[in-house]
Amino acid sequence: MSSWKKAAKANQKTHRERHQPEARKHLGLLEKKKDYKKRADDYHEKGATLKLLRKRTLDKNPDEFYFHMINSRVKDGEHHELEKEDEHTTEQVKLMQTQDLKYINMKRTIESRRIERLQSQLHMTDVADATPNTHVFFVDEGEEKDFDLAKRLDTHPLLINRKSNRPRMSDLDKIALPEIDETVIDSTKKIKEKTYKELSKRIEREKHLTVIQQKMELKKHLQDAKIMKPKRIQRGTKVSAPVYKFQYNRKK
Repeated sequence: MSSWKKAAKANQKTHRERHQPEARKHLGLLEKKKDYKKRADDYHEKGATLKLLRKRTLDKNPDEFYFHMINSRVKDGEHHELEKEDEHTTEQVKLMQTQDLKYINMKRTIESRRIERLQSQLHMTDVADATPNTHVFFVDEGEEKDFDLAKRLDTHPLLINRKSNRPRMSDLDKIALPEIDETVIDSTKKIKEKTYKELSKRIEREKHLTVIQQKMELKKHLQDAKIMKPKRIQRGTKVSAPVYKFQYNRKK
């Protein structure tokens, strides 16, 4: 019978709510039932929320502690999370999410071999001369003003700061220097500077890949269910992997 009642109501006239009469138009829009329903639901929802918060306040333990208490601050009535330094750079996250440990190890090995090849081509004399010299000469009192370092080392004054390839004056007199074109010197200098720049970039790249490899290896060990959860001693940074202390297990 209910289906017949529904079928009979299908052709019934839809009763519409009246609008605001012209005489009461100055009072604004006349509220319909759907508007009242939204307002009532919102009122009851806010009342239930306040009731729940009041209950939680009454049931709260004054000795309760959780880490979010010290990891956030209230400023001007709003909660703000304490900003922590990211442990990974954008490039590290991309490599760790898209590549595996074998790929990182292979790329790091390639970079280390290229570094060794470049270092074998360069004598690194410029780097050695850049570090300050700590050679100490002892002289008698009163001779400090008249002390001539070039004369003591028996070399040219322009070669004093060198740590290697510093010939004596007697050897300089015997050397016959060939005539070299300035363009050749400039081109050689540019090639040398370019090689040093490439070497420095590859060293930084190798360090970067080493950090990623250490982080991925540590993540793999932490996922092992057979070992006990280690204790973190030092938090990881963008340039170093975190440090964990694992429990020692005696092997049979």
